[in-house]
Amino acid sequence: MTRFHSTTGPASAPTPMISFRATKMLDTTRGRQELDVSFELEKGRILTLYGPSGAGKTTLLRILSGLTDITAGRVEVDGELWCDTSRDINIPAHKRSIGLVFQDFALFPHLTVKQNLEYALQKGDDKSLVKELITLMELGTLQDNRPAQLSGGQQQRVALARAIARRPRLLLLDEPLSALDDDMRFRLQDYILTAHRHYQLTTILVSHYLPEIFRLSDEVICLDKGRVINTGSPGDVFLREKTSGKFRIMGEIVDITPSDIVFIVSVLAANDIVKVIATSEEIATLRIGDKVMVASKAFNPVIYKVE
Repeated sequence: MTRFHSTTGPASAPTPMISFRATKMLDTTRGRQELDVSFELEKGRILTLYGPSGAGKTTLLRILSGLTDITAGRVEVDGELWCDTSRDINIPAHKRSIGLVFQDFALFPHLTVKQNLEYALQKGDDKSLVKELITLMELGTLQDNRPAQLSGGQQQRVALARAIARRPRLLLLDEPLSALDDDMRFRLQDYILTAHRHYQLTTILVSHYLPEIFRLSDEVICLDKGRVINTGSPGDVFLREKTSGKFRIMGEIVDITPSDIVFIVSVLAANDIVKVIATSEEIATLRIGDKVMVASKAFNPVIYKVE
């Protein structure tokens, strides 16, 4: 379970896998604002950072990875102090045990899939790990191909496998699936879950996509303007309406079509389109692109906008 507290409050719980406290001025599209975030995360969990652009999500990952310095704070991971401004400690990025995956894959174009994975190995590592990852990520038929010969989903599988080849204590994923189509995105979520569990990783993910957050996350931190505004499980954070029913699914509105005196709202949930009948009053605040929850209530599906 994740424990959250203010930057001034004491942490009374046992030592977590990650203890993070940082302040830093950010230059955003909204102007300058201060990032001031503190959280703790237990080993083996998947934590998602959620919030609007400029909230500080990617900056938080960059601070953890050692790519961005902070004004004040302390970062400890698995008992190792990575940063402490009060003691002038700042371990460089290449000495931090992290695996980092971005949207843009960042594979070496002149190397094959297998060579990209081997490049990530530390000196003296057993190369059998590369073979294991190729099998786990189903890259066997692609291992001799170069990145230009791969699809976007295949390249992202290689990028994920390469990050794991470092045997990191911490896996950081910065919206790695956002450029993929829905079907491929769903399949890549399976690979992330499989790798996370198989290698007993601790993972921090940046995502805006609610079905993905619900599927992958143990915990969520909602950020806005550099501050934590909500924390908890995906259900605690996003399901404000309490419904009694047999199902509740998250999705995104992709179409609203009038039909006689009602409207048909099409919601994309994972790989499927769910169609819900709604009245004019119910759709008054709904727009295409809104994140919503579809739930059963007295045997009739109802739709709730997710704030």
